[in-house]
Amino acid sequence: MNAPRTINEYLHQLKAALRGADPALVQDALYDAEEHLRAELAEQPQRSEADMLAHVVGSYGAPDEVAELYRDQEIRIQRALRPPPPPKRRSLAGRFFGVAADPRTYGALFYMVLALATGIFYFTWVVTGVSLSAGLSVLIVGLPFIVLFFGSVRALSLVEGRIVEAMLGARMPRRPPYPAQNLTLMKRIGRMFTDARTWTTLLYMLLMLPLGIVYFTIAVTLVSVAVGFIGAPIAWAFAPRWISDAYVNDRPVINWGWGQHVPGWGDAIVLCILGVLLLFATLHLARGLGRMHGRVARHLLVRGG
Repeated sequence: MNAPRTINEYLHQLKAALRGADPALVQDALYDAEEHLRAELAEQPQRSEADMLAHVVGSYGAPDEVAELYRDQEIRIQRALRPPPPPKRRSLAGRFFGVAADPRTYGALFYMVLALATGIFYFTWVVTGVSLSAGLSVLIVGLPFIVLFFGSVRALSLVEGRIVEAMLGARMPRRPPYPAQNLTLMKRIGRMFTDARTWTTLLYMLLMLPLGIVYFTIAVTLVSVAVGFIGAPIAWAFAPRWISDAYVNDRPVINWGWGQHVPGWGDAIVLCILGVLLLFATLHLARGLGRMHGRVARHLLVRGG
């Protein structure tokens, strides 16, 4: 590989060396490299890019060396952050009930509850920002407002990425894309409009409201019903005496599909068993939805994801 003579050549070679790596890792590596190289160039304005690169590459590393370091570092970080995998279970019952031992299950369940609040905030922020941007576009303050709004959306996408990575385990960028250099203000603003990631981020934030409503409803409803069923024997044991007498005197009946009968302990135990099964099924559903949402977030928030 030829020695790079410009920062852009260095970044191109680094991106090529990282081919096949996680897009979020590539984005972080390119940001770090460009930030470091441009800081070195700013400290040595008398040097050309080629001279600066020849001096810096010896300490920072050639593109292929930096790529290998980032790959190794990513493996170590993921090993440190990844929760211990649950033990492999061969039986159907073990796989069904073993979901309770997976920490990602509870992260996904909590994310489903939190998604309603974040979804409302993201949706309100985007709708308000787009409306004000369109309304102020005819005024002199419209252009600065649009720039600030797009900047805030990118900052929020990084915050959402940290939430998704922490709770759902999907690798998300820890650095934003590095701003384009040697461009006029108008061209930079134009790149914001032509960057597909800007619009996919806005789409993600708009989708978070309906998704948050669905996630919250599923999580709260199923968990509440499951806990209510599980507590049926306790409720029956501590039922007030007048309720028990009413059952005996009035003889209310229920029908489970095989004939009418007076409810009793057997029904409470059946509801408890159904509640346990429903609770574990809900945990499986939460983990599956968490994985699905992680893929959606990576596709819409990560450049090249």
